[in-house]
Amino acid sequence: MNSSILVDTNILIYAIDADSKFHNSFIKFLSATEISFFTTIKNISEFLVVLTRKAGIDIPVTTCLQILDSLLSNIDILYPDPMTLKTFYNLINKYKPRGLWIHDIEIVSIAISHGISKIVTNNIDDFKRIEEIEIVRI
Repeated sequence: MNSSILVDTNILIYAIDADSKFHNSFIKFLSATEISFFTTIKNISEFLVVLTRKAGIDIPVTTCLQILDSLLSNIDILYPDPMTLKTFYNLINKYKPRGLWIHDIEIVSIAISHGISKIVTNNIDDFKRIEEIEIVRI
């Protein structure tokens, strides 16, 4: 049975952070061949923000892109499409998010517009209020 799962930004980070206690379990999960993995262009920009900011981690952008290319070898990138904005508006009207939660609504909107209804994330609280997406726990 082939399953499609959206990969959240924090999972991408843990997958490259060998010092993280989550690293091994997420690497193993992301190597599952019976699952089709996706992430969004929004997650890619968040990934680059985390890796290039001066606080804590400071990796050159060119190195980040090389890491990203390697990481995305079995993860397809989803882009907004004509349905994304409509889905985004519907979710905004339904949940009335504020602040950073709007980013998560945008990520879910892109996934839903591509028929993806599951997300793997370690930030459960960011997505647990959104009924349209199922959280996959590892």
